[in-house]
Amino acid sequence: MTYLLTYGMPPLDAQGRPKMFYSQRIHDKCYRRPHFDAGQFVEKFDDAGAKLGYCLYKVGCKGPTTYNACSTVRWNDGVSFPIQSGHGCIGCSEDNFWDKGSFYKHLPTILPPGWGGIEATADKVGLTAVAVTGAAVAAHAALSAIKQTSSKSSNDKLAAKE
Repeated sequence: MTYLLTYGMPPLDAQGRPKMFYSQRIHDKCYRRPHFDAGQFVEKFDDAGAKLGYCLYKVGCKGPTTYNACSTVRWNDGVSFPIQSGHGCIGCSEDNFWDKGSFYKHLPTILPPGWGGIEATADKVGLTAVAVTGAAVAAHAALSAIKQTSSKSSNDKLAAKE
């Protein structure tokens, strides 16, 4: 009320909510976001990924499509918010919240930044990350073997000259 009396009506989003609280996705400020970008997801709430703080998207987190300030404001006097306590965002601030289905089913097509507009799912993102990592490891091993062979060949030539 004080804000309204002092500054007037704040800018609003398409749903009539103040942009100061609803202009960013939960996902954009989530501390688990690097795991999403790396394709590291919790598969079940009690798996190793959950213990390592991986992204909760595959167990139903709606953070990628929910606009709210939960990660900044936190609830219970600033103590925590669902993701910090190990549960995905349920998207409670979005239109038709109750009609969007299960809290524990992930959204089918969420795309990390930099994926060129290609339709992707969390499964494809994870598989791509594994494939890229595997290719990088194989390339490194091949280059190391070539370098080692080249170095050994040079040493043999030097030894033959002496």
